[in-house]
Amino acid sequence: MSGPSSLDRNNGASGLVAQHDAGDNAAPLSVSDVSAMLKRVVEDRFGFVRIRGELSGVKRAASGHLYCSLKDESAVIDAVMWKGTAGRLAFKPEDGIEVVASGKLTTYAGRSKYQIVVESMEIAGEGALLALLEKTRARLAAEGLFAPERKRALPFLPRVIGVVTSPTGAVIRDILHRLADRFPSHVLVWPVLVQGEGAAAQVAAAVDGFSHLPEGGPVPRPDLVIVARGGGSIEDLWAFNEEVVVRAIAASTIPVISAVGHETDTTLADFAADMRAPTPTAAAEMAVPVREELRNQIADLALRKRRSIMRSVAMGRERLEARTQRLPRPEALLAPATQRLDDLSERLRRGLRDRAVSEREKLNALAAHLSLPLLRSHAAHAAERLERSGLSPRLAEQLLARARDRLAPLDRLLPQLHPDKPLQRGFARVTDADGQTLTSRKLAATKAALVLNFHDGKLPVSTGGTKARNPRSAGGKSGQGDLFGSQ
Repeated sequence: MSGPSSLDRNNGASGLVAQHDAGDNAAPLSVSDVSAMLKRVVEDRFGFVRIRGELSGVKRAASGHLYCSLKDESAVIDAVMWKGTAGRLAFKPEDGIEVVASGKLTTYAGRSKYQIVVESMEIAGEGALLALLEKTRARLAAEGLFAPERKRALPFLPRVIGVVTSPTGAVIRDILHRLADRFPSHVLVWPVLVQGEGAAAQVAAAVDGFSHLPEGGPVPRPDLVIVARGGGSIEDLWAFNEEVVVRAIAASTIPVISAVGHETDTTLADFAADMRAPTPTAAAEMAVPVREELRNQIADLALRKRRSIMRSVAMGRERLEARTQRLPRPEALLAPATQRLDDLSERLRRGLRDRAVSEREKLNALAAHLSLPLLRSHAAHAAERLERSGLSPRLAEQLLARARDRLAPLDRLLPQLHPDKPLQRGFARVTDADGQTLTSRKLAATKAALVLNFHDGKLPVSTGGTKARNPRSAGGKSGQGDLFGSQ
C-alpha cells in the first residue's frame, strides 16, 4: 500500500506517520519556539498598557514578589509585581480593591498563560480609595483598636511633649507658638515625612520610638505625643490611614493626640488616638492649660481659703462673745463663797477665843489641886502603902529572873513547834482559801479550793468536790482531777 500523497495532506487527510516532502516550507515548530514567538508578538504589541480592574487572589510569595489577578465582570488577567516594585507601593493591596495597573503584557510559557508585569499600581479613583479606607477601618475596628474603653486620659500638665510631624512645615510653628502662648513646655520634635512614599513607616517608627524612650535617659521621655499634619486631599493624608500607623498609635504607651488635616478631614489615626484635635493648633490647646488661667485659679482658691478661714474665726468669735455675755460675772460667782469664808473666819476666831477662855479656867481649877504640900502628902501616903505591901525592888528583880529562866527553854522550843518548820523537810501544810489549816480529809473535801504551803511558796489547787466547781472549767470536764482520788 502506497503512502499518502502531498495532495492528500493538502486536502486535510492525515496519515499515521508525519511526512516531510522535499521543498515543503511548513516545517513543524517546537512548543518552545511557538511560545517564544507568541511572547515576542505580545510584548512588541503591548509593550505598555494600563489596565483597570478589581484585585483578586492577592498573595505575596516568600521571595517578596506579589501575585494577583485583575478582573472585571467578564474577564480575568493574571498579574505579577516583582519585589522591588511591590515594596514601593503606597498602599497595601487587598482583594476587592479597584486599581489601575500599568506595565507590559507578557506570556508565561510554563502554563500557556499571558499576564501583565505591573510596574506601578494606583487605586482607581477616590471612590475606590474610600472603599479601601472603609474596609480597613471595619477590619481594625473589629480588632478593638478603636474601642472607647482603651482611650486614655491626657495628662493635665505634661512636662515634655513629643511632636511627630514635618520639621519644615507651618504645623510645627503653629504648635510651638500656641504652646508658648498658653504654657511654655519642653517640646521634642521627631521629624518625618507626612506624605508620599515611606511616610507611613516613618510616622509609625516615630510613635514607637517615643514609646521606647527610657525613663531618666539622656533624652527625656514625653508625657504626651502629638501626631500632626496640615490639611490636604485624601491622597495627601493617606499615610495616616495606613495600618502600620494605626497600630503604632494604638500600641503607644504614651497618650496620643491626632491632629491630621483640617476639622473636616478624618483619618484612621484619629480613631486610634486617645484624643482627636480638629487642627494642629487645637492639639496644642488640648495639650496644656493656660498658665495665666491657672495662676488666676490658684489666686482665687487662695483668696477663698483665706475668706473661709477668717469666716470661721469671725463666727467663732461671735459665738464666744454671745456665750460670754450670758455668763455671770466673776464677782457674782465668788460672792457666796466670799461671804461664807468671812462667816467661817469670824466663827473660827470666836471659837478659838472661847476655847482658850474655857481651857484657861480648867487649868486654873486643876492648878488649885496641884499645890506642893498636897503632892508631898500624896507621895508620903504612897510610900507608906508600898512599905506595908512588903514589895522591894530586889524581890521584883528575883521574880523576873526566875520567870526569864523558865521562858528561855520555851523560846528555844517555839521555832521547832512552828507549823511551817517541817516544810523544810519536804512536808506541806494544807489550808483553805482563808488560810485556816485543815487537818482531816473530810474537812478538806468540803472546800472548793485548797492552798498547799511549801517551804518556798504556796500552790493553789482545786479539790474537784461536789460543793464547788473548778474555776478553770466552765461547764465542761475539769482539766485537773480530784486531789483525793474521787471520781
